[in-house]
Amino acid sequence: MNILGISAFYHDSAAALICDGKICAAAQEERFTRKKHDASFPENAIDYCLREAGISISDIDYVAFYEKPLLKFERLLETYLAYAPAGFASFRQAIPAWIADKLFLPRKIRKALGKSYQGPLVYPEHHESHAASAFFPSPFSEAAVVTIDGVGEWATTTIGEGRDNKINLLEHLDFPHSLGLLYSAFTYYTGFRVNSGEYKLMGLAPYGEPKYADLIREKLINISDDGSFRLNMKYFNYCQGLTMTNKKFHDLFGQPPRKPESDLSEFHMDIAASIQKVTEEVVMKLAHHAHELTGHKNLCLAGGVALNCVANGRLLREGPFENIWIQPAAGDAGGALGAAMMVWYQLLENPRTPRQPDDQSATYLGPDFGDNEIRQFLESKSAVFAHILDEDTLAEQVAGHLADQHVVGLHHGRMEFGPRALGSRSILGDPRSQDMQKVMNLKIKFRESFRPFAPSVLREHVSDYFEMRESEDSPYMLMVADVIDSRRTDCASELTATRGLDKLPIARSEIPAITHVDFSARVQTVDKDRHGLYRTIISKFHDKTGCPMVINTSFNVRGEPIVCTPEDSYNCFMATNMDVLVVGPFLLKKEDQPGAAEIPLEDYLSKFALD
Repeated sequence: MNILGISAFYHDSAAALICDGKICAAAQEERFTRKKHDASFPENAIDYCLREAGISISDIDYVAFYEKPLLKFERLLETYLAYAPAGFASFRQAIPAWIADKLFLPRKIRKALGKSYQGPLVYPEHHESHAASAFFPSPFSEAAVVTIDGVGEWATTTIGEGRDNKINLLEHLDFPHSLGLLYSAFTYYTGFRVNSGEYKLMGLAPYGEPKYADLIREKLINISDDGSFRLNMKYFNYCQGLTMTNKKFHDLFGQPPRKPESDLSEFHMDIAASIQKVTEEVVMKLAHHAHELTGHKNLCLAGGVALNCVANGRLLREGPFENIWIQPAAGDAGGALGAAMMVWYQLLENPRTPRQPDDQSATYLGPDFGDNEIRQFLESKSAVFAHILDEDTLAEQVAGHLADQHVVGLHHGRMEFGPRALGSRSILGDPRSQDMQKVMNLKIKFRESFRPFAPSVLREHVSDYFEMRESEDSPYMLMVADVIDSRRTDCASELTATRGLDKLPIARSEIPAITHVDFSARVQTVDKDRHGLYRTIISKFHDKTGCPMVINTSFNVRGEPIVCTPEDSYNCFMATNMDVLVVGPFLLKKEDQPGAAEIPLEDYLSKFALD
């Protein structure tokens, strides 16, 4: 039996395919259209999933959409009526789009799928899809399940439990009281784009001090001991307006919103630190309440807030649960997978046997490309390359380039599903280099210099460098942990005496390129069972340097989605100052390529309209 899950029309459209209970394929639409966070109907992602399984749309038994559109429309109308006439401008902009794309969604889905599909359409609730995506692929037979995001139909936060092949949502908080929207309001206020700049806000927080946390608690959010909360809507504009915050909010903090691309001040860093601290407090209280409510030792997380890896790290270290599993595609894209799994397990009542380490195949669920296809493309570009069939030899050469301080683009195997690059579509560097963070941010990624990079570390060495349990499993880069004291430099007094971005050049550890200014790192563990060539590269790098990790950042530049095809990877390689590209078994050096030249940052920024 084949079940197709779809998320679309709001943020990060995606498709996922379940074949007889197995996750066969999943991908975001943005990877195919090259439009970041593409919200259109995922035609390309669906076509890929069907090709991967070797079936056609007529072989699909159920199609599941990740939320109930009519219930969402009800919330939209009730909200506008509650704030009328204040929200007329927003109402006038939103309603035509709803009528055109979303109100008659069943008809639109049927039309997009074509006449070959005559089966049923199933609509789980938004947070049911999130909960299903968190629990059903997890390695647990039972667990508490917490979902936190901006908003689904009405719910913004849920607590429930999963047992065997069932999930049951026990408690929920409803719109407009939303931790995700609160965090997005501060994302907007600090000049970053909502629904994509939240990572930047989290990365900026360690540069500041949480000076405004008490003010946020006093004026903006009332937090109860059980983690439930209410927002003071007098300070927000997202219910009725076209912005997240209003004049009352701006007056509270004494400044208007930062203009995108303008200078970041200590004020913005302190604001980021403050909302991060409050967010972590709410997450911790919700987790403790979920533990008391369910009595389970395991926790599963999904929803956009579950991508806040700093809060996740605190949950692992300080929370009441023994084990935590987080859906790697925790945002709306993962809802497509959850909706399909909801049908397989909950609707059709198929038995479930949890698998170790989980059922998501390291989230390598996207397209792969054959050697002949890659070679033909490279030859069409007159690219100069070496064809290295032996993976050990290929890994040895890549490790050598990394040890020589070269930046390497790695495109190998199936593409990752979710927002993190995990060694299949990654850019790699040497974490021992003091300058590598700045070099990769400004010359490769063309993004803000303060943005931290993550380490991919051999799993058996994770506790040798980070405050994590021995061989702790963190394959999806969703946990932040501190670098252990013995790996840090003696720089505490220098950091204390320095403010803001002036902290950036200070060497904080023997792996400075992945050590954030608060001595933390967003850790991905790499093991031999799931990571293939990537594991071998890191092992070879360890042999050469004594360092069991590499820098891992997503294979893209600012403003673009992660690469999907060999063409995407080659174009990114040639448009940046990357030194080496590995695509399949082919290795390309930038210096050998016809027309290769250094790309100035100002040229890139003038080419793309970026915020």
